[in-house]
Amino acid sequence: MHLEIDFHFKSPADSPGYQLGQLTMLWQRKQKRVLDPLDLTQTQLVLLAALGWLSRTSDAVTQVDIATQSNADRMMVSKVLRTLEDKGFIHRKEHPTDTRAKTITLTDSGAVVLQQALREIEQADVAFFLLPETALTGFNQTMALLIDQNKDANQ
Repeated sequence: MHLEIDFHFKSPADSPGYQLGQLTMLWQRKQKRVLDPLDLTQTQLVLLAALGWLSRTSDAVTQVDIATQSNADRMMVSKVLRTLEDKGFIHRKEHPTDTRAKTITLTDSGAVVLQQALREIEQADVAFFLLPETALTGFNQTMALLIDQNKDANQ
């Protein structure tokens, strides 16, 4: 029996959502192989990297700052930060001016694991996204445009 389903795209290769989903699954699989030995998930790395990036210019990075920087759900960020704290990678303390907030800082072991993870993930990304520089630049610019276009819709 053949189903008569009306697809907008002629084939899966014509569907940007399908293609992005396939690429994402392959990329996440590669990242998992790199991060498993460091006891990190891809989400944990993203939040540690956001914290590391924000800490370069602020001594009072909050959970909200990390969620905003990483375009992540605040409740999910809270849960993942608790896990990172349990692993000894971050420390939370009272915010100096906002009694409702806590500041988040990397511990020494968190900074070490973040640096190692970034080195290994960046190498994996270069190998995964092996494209001529102009194609990679265009790909990155297109992704940045799509992120900017869609990030407000997800909040």
